[in-house]
Amino acid sequence: MTAFEKKAAYSRRSFLRTGALAGGAAAGSVLAAPAVLAQAPLVMKMQTSWPASDIWMDFAREYVTRVEEMSGGRIKVDLLPAGAVVGAFQVMDAVHDGVIDASHSVSAYWYGKSKAASFFGTGPVFGGSATTMLGWFYQGGGQDLYRELTQDILGMNIVGFYGFPMPAQPFGWFKTEVNGVADIQGFKYRTVGLAADLLQAMGMSVAQLPGGEIVPAMERGVIDAFEFNNPSSDMRFGAQDVAKNYYLSSYHQASESFEYTFNRDFYEDLDPDLQAILKYAVEAASTSNTALALRQYSADLATLAAENGVAVHRTPKDILSGQLEAWDKLIVDLEADEFFKKVLDSQRAWVEQVSYYELMNAADLGLAYEHHFPGKLKL
Repeated sequence: MTAFEKKAAYSRRSFLRTGALAGGAAAGSVLAAPAVLAQAPLVMKMQTSWPASDIWMDFAREYVTRVEEMSGGRIKVDLLPAGAVVGAFQVMDAVHDGVIDASHSVSAYWYGKSKAASFFGTGPVFGGSATTMLGWFYQGGGQDLYRELTQDILGMNIVGFYGFPMPAQPFGWFKTEVNGVADIQGFKYRTVGLAADLLQAMGMSVAQLPGGEIVPAMERGVIDAFEFNNPSSDMRFGAQDVAKNYYLSSYHQASESFEYTFNRDFYEDLDPDLQAILKYAVEAASTSNTALALRQYSADLATLAAENGVAVHRTPKDILSGQLEAWDKLIVDLEADEFFKKVLDSQRAWVEQVSYYELMNAADLGLAYEHHFPGKLKL
């Protein structure tokens, strides 16, 4: 984007915030129009990285509802699906340039700018869950490291927040059963972020594709196995039509959350209370997203098995062990970069402290589930 285009984009935002209000006030002084006319809402253009039909658009809509209601109508969010303005993987650049005001995405989608992007969602698994790592972002120094990466190192004109600690992502969809590392050698597989490096090291041939391109790629033979994220998204884009073996549980992407980014000029130009609404609505939506995910992911997993002939498996321990060993080797390479090492050291220290408490304190929920619903888990 040229300097002129950036100025035009910023001018659009400034007009939306101040011009409409000033114009309304001026008109009121001449025409004695009702004061309510001076309260034209600020329109925030927000694009996601998801197809319009994906459940993650429903999650984004929950954020929109909270922003609009908490702002008393002072902010109106123009929520757009992937491709409406830019491609799914281009939203970070579009926010930086001011082409859009905000995005709803995941950090692995801008992994091409820096592999450190993946640390904020799909990095090495030291033993912490997505909830653990979201805690690291807000209470363990992660937010400062994110600002350092995006603003200081990459020079991105953005402000970002994280919400909705996702359930661990399934290893994914396969046409045949896989029982160990030997069975996945040479598979053409879709994933994103550092998971691509991880599974490439395990013998797979990896393609990084947006969610909307996965099933067509599977049908054309570009890939022959894949993961996206969850039973609901997978079912909505037709995963069950191109593969029947679904493997839950994996270390390749076990700690991801949604990334909400805002153009820094746009965000800092807002009144403080509106900045707070955009920020804390992420936390509010995180809670509502979690509740919706628990209900819908579980219901859709049952539908996939009962109505679509999908065989639901736990990922074999041989593959899980292979993932941890591959992470060990990948971490050594990553730590050659001073900033990468700083982030990984911070995460390790957080997980060592926090997950010790979490794991020691956690009730054996599997034992209780087996007690009340014997034979279902098939562990």
